[in-house]
Amino acid sequence: MSAVLHHGDHAHGHDHDHGHPHGWRRWVYATNHKDIGTLYMLFSLTMLMIGGVLALCIRAELFKPGLQFFNPELFNQFTTMHGIIMVFGAIMPAFVGFANWMIPLQIGASDMAFARMNNFSFWLLIPAATLLVVSFFLPGGAPAAGWTLYAPLTLQMGPSMDAGIFAMHIMGASSIMGSINIIVTILNMRAPGMTLMKMPMFAWTWLITAYLLIAVMPVLAGAITMTLTDRHFGTSFFNPAGGGDPVMYQHIFWFFGHPEVYIMILPAFGIISQIVPAFARKKLFGYTSMVYATASIAILSFIVWAHHMFATGMPVTGQLFFMYATMLISVPTGVKIFNWVATMWRGSMTFEAPMVWAVGFIFVFTMGGFTGLICSMAPIDIQIQDTYYVVAHFHYVLVAGSLFALFAGFYYWAPKWTGVMIADWKGQLHFWWSLIAFNVTFFPMHFLGLAGMPRRYADYPMQFADFNAVASVGAFFFGFAQVFFIFVVLIPAMRGKGQPAPAKPWDGAEGLEWEVPSPAPFHTFENPPKLDATATKVIG
Repeated sequence: MSAVLHHGDHAHGHDHDHGHPHGWRRWVYATNHKDIGTLYMLFSLTMLMIGGVLALCIRAELFKPGLQFFNPELFNQFTTMHGIIMVFGAIMPAFVGFANWMIPLQIGASDMAFARMNNFSFWLLIPAATLLVVSFFLPGGAPAAGWTLYAPLTLQMGPSMDAGIFAMHIMGASSIMGSINIIVTILNMRAPGMTLMKMPMFAWTWLITAYLLIAVMPVLAGAITMTLTDRHFGTSFFNPAGGGDPVMYQHIFWFFGHPEVYIMILPAFGIISQIVPAFARKKLFGYTSMVYATASIAILSFIVWAHHMFATGMPVTGQLFFMYATMLISVPTGVKIFNWVATMWRGSMTFEAPMVWAVGFIFVFTMGGFTGLICSMAPIDIQIQDTYYVVAHFHYVLVAGSLFALFAGFYYWAPKWTGVMIADWKGQLHFWWSLIAFNVTFFPMHFLGLAGMPRRYADYPMQFADFNAVASVGAFFFGFAQVFFIFVVLIPAMRGKGQPAPAKPWDGAEGLEWEVPSPAPFHTFENPPKLDATATKVIG
């Protein structure tokens, strides 16, 4: 990504005459969308590594029955912080990094709408991440209430809980500012001729995601603020002794938490919708239906929150409503998968690294979707609630979903970011290594959950030993695959090692981002491009 440093200066002589900052100032005071996108991605990669180390600590402890390395309290801190760091520190900032880099390039804008606010929304993440990591060293250790931060546990935690609440407030503010920026950029700064219905799918999915973020981040802020006042100011929102209700916390949290799941997958859908047509050398099948399906997923995500709460004793009418609403949301998701498969049907397919990641995503994400559909049925869900079945389900959606799509997008757009082609064998090896290790890790968890193994426990009975040993070995192999990615794929590409990339490295790719040189120059589209009828190419 930072290879733009070396090459970007000379790509377009005329638009670099007024120079741009160099050295540390370029990054600290960054207002260029590409630099900020790079910062977001490097930050999310760092958090992915921290969250990954916590995950490996969890799997090391669970390798065999009995307590090996950590006491149960520290184990619970690991599970809690792994979840919070991965969701708020790794997956969300990574997609925002992609949005910063690609949306202005895709819609022909010169930059994001609010460049300084863009810088601020990134730098807010650093103190927030520091608060999360430092919480391990506060009295009593890190929060150990699960990533969902349920009362009454949160009311009994030490000072680290306050650090966690503060960190999530800051990250929420960052998300809201980033979302405003994305919405204004997309609605106001598209090149002449690019109507909304000619926008690339990635821009569409982010536009919808940004509205979701603005709608639900304040809900999370409300829930954790009430937790804070319960802890320190004598209120009793969630404290039954004072007339409060811990289940009310769950309702508020999941009203944020379920749309949040789609916030982490809709941009992934956008990335896959860019890659599949490029390598099938066909137009995306049913573009309009894809846009409507994305919007309907976003709308329906607000009426399914209590399917996370079937075991709280809600009336059967409530169970039925949330059960059917949840089944309904699988319809637009199925539309998307159908459209990707239909795009590939009878296409001139080739399987370079971005495409194998995209096809792998479709396969494994669909498996995660089916296990989710099974969880949507109240009578089954009450049996598998808080077991490893649920852990398997959401990791199939979030790792094989969000993370695989991020890797697909990386291999697809990295030539544009770095100016060099990544050797295809690296991406292929990274994919197969990750795919196999991922399935070895998480597939056995379905059986553990069906057999009744509860999650967030540091110890377990002997009958769960074999599958846990398999899962732990798989987890370490998966971790090593990401170390391979950093040292063999990412660092050489950032240093500009490899074949120089042409402006359009994939012959089936369409879109304005392929009209600028590789690596993308520091300033692009200072004069808005004039588009052809399909809004994918510049005229003249």
